[in-house]
Parts: sequence; C-alpha cells; structure tokens
Amino acid sequence: MRAALAGDKDSLGLLIQRHWQTAVFLAARVLGSAELARDAVQEATIAAMTGLDRLRSPDRFGAWFYGITLHVARRWARQRRTAELPGSGMDHACREPGPGPAEAAEAAEVAARVRAAIALLADGQADAVRLFYLQGLSHREVATELGISPGAVKARLHQARAALAPRLADVVELAERKAMPTTKNDTAQPSRWVDAQVADIRLARSQDDEQGHHIMVLTEADGERKLPIWIGPAEATALAMTLESTETPRPLTYKLAASLVSAAGASISEVRITRLQPPVFYAAVLVDGAAGPREVDARPSDAVNLALAVGAPIRVDSTLFDVAAPAESMAALESSQVVTTDLVAEQTRLLNEVFGQTP
Repeated sequence: MRAALAGDKDSLGLLIQRHWQTAVFLAARVLGSAELARDAVQEATIAAMTGLDRLRSPDRFGAWFYGITLHVARRWARQRRTAELPGSGMDHACREPGPGPAEAAEAAEVAARVRAAIALLADGQADAVRLFYLQGLSHREVATELGISPGAVKARLHQARAALAPRLADVVELAERKAMPTTKNDTAQPSRWVDAQVADIRLARSQDDEQGHHIMVLTEADGERKLPIWIGPAEATALAMTLESTETPRPLTYKLAASLVSAAGASISEVRITRLQPPVFYAAVLVDGAAGPREVDARPSDAVNLALAVGAPIRVDSTLFDVAAPAESMAALESSQVVTTDLVAEQTRLLNEVFGQTP
C-alpha cells in the first residue's frame, strides 16, 4: 500500500487483484447479479485508485475498498430499483476470475489519468465528483457533506462533466471500444442526438443596439462544434446563477419547477433541442411520470435551465450544429462578450437588497 501511494502502479494492481473476488461477492449480494457486480467493482476500482490519498491507514485498504464497492452497488441498486435485474447467481460471480496483471496495470494507468483530470477541476466541483461518483453518495448526501443544496450539487456535477469530457475523451473512447461487440456485420450508425453542455453566456451588442442580446452557447460534449441560441435576459441570468452554483435565499423559478415535478412523483430524464424554424429554436423536456414518459414542448432556454436544475442530460439534434450556426452567427459570437459572472454579480446584488443581506 505504501508503494502504491508512492505511485507504483504494479503494487496498486496487486492490491486490486488480491481483493477483487471478495468485492465481487459483496456487490453481487446487493445487486443480485454477477454481471452487474463485476461492473460495479470496476467502477469502485477506479474510485479507490483515484482516492488513495483519503486512506489514512494503509493496512485498512481491503475494508476501505469493500466499503467503496458497497457504496457503488447500493447506488446502482437505488437507480435500478424499478427495473428487473438480470441474475446469473452469486456462485458464478465468486468463481469469476479477477483481473490479470496486465488488466490491473491498465486500470492503474486509467486511475492516474482520472485522478489528474479531477485535480484540475475547481475545488467545489472536484469535491462533488469525489463524493458522488467515487464514494457513491446520493445527491442529498453530497449536499449534506458540502453544506449546499442538492440542486447546487447537480449543477456542480454538470459543470464537472463538461470540464472532464475533453480531458478524458480518449479514456472513454477506449472503454467504449472494449465494451462494443465485434461482429462482421456490425455497422455503427451515427446517433441523431449529441450530448451537449452550456459553455457560457455571452452578450452581443451592435451600433444600433447598445443594450444587446444574450446568447446561450452550447458545445458538443465530445466535439468542438458550437451552437449559439439567442435567449432573454431573465433566462440568461438564471443560467448564469446555476452555472456558477450560486445559492439564493429562496428558490428561483426553475428550481421551483424542478421541485414541483419531483413532488408530483415524476422526473426529468433529459431535454432536447429538437429543431429550428428560423429564427425560432424548439426544444422538448422528457418527463417520466406515473402515466409513462411524456414529451413537453419548451423554449430552449427554459429546457436547458430545467436540465441544469435537476442534472438532466442536454441533447441536441446533430444537424443543428451545422445548419443553425452559419458564418454570420459565429462571427457575432466571436465578437461577443462573456458575461456569466457579471450576470451573477448583478443578480446577487439585487437579491441582497431585497432580502436585506450584505454582499
């Protein structure tokens, strides 16, 4: 363990091999599935390897690793409690061979990459990632640990995913290639929907319009294309507040809407930017409720604000990045000013005046 803490990947791989079987057995007891148990232990392995600095007693590595495994398994069980888990039996899980030396060394290399990427995040985002993804805590548990609201936790995780995506793109691509079935007739079809995130809020001014117009800039999660969408000042301010994880004395509109959806026993699974009928963009909010999934028409600014409030994925029709971002729009974007922090500062000042708080 001391050698692993000093950066020896072979020692780290040996530790994982030594405790793999027991970890799979424990995860299988929680999940009832050997296949899911092995996947959960793989996630726990990355969590352990990226969080070694949190282990105070080197001789307690086994118990610590099993604790992380159980956290991950229980989180998976919560997420899949409404689904039917495939069960192949715990006996098979226990007989499953652990990773070989080469696989363990590769896992250690991936863990080092992940740890380095997380270290580059802002402190609040890094803490949220470690607690939620690496320790397996729920949004509410992370909020309690950090002393913030669950909504702020989701916003930090959304920002962290956006920052980590380009840094770990090759790691993710390698994992997807390994998981992809290889058959002679296998032909991959491009997906219509592209994962996206909010890059920033900009303000574009012209000689005829000193007040200017706000632009929400969406970027591909795994690419470089940008999609600028004109939005109103109120929606821009709400987006900026969420992007900066700014706490407010009372819930604002989109947090209220998210709470109402949750109180009704439903959840927002994702939002989509669906089409453009110049000059108007259209979006949809996908809601899972007691009556089944529903698609609710929305403005893109409202849909994206809701997505950030609940931590739901944002997806864009891939063709929009090409047809909705002509040269003149991109030129206006490049000449615009990033105003995300300015909007937050102004809104915070106004809230302090209303609620009698000092900045």
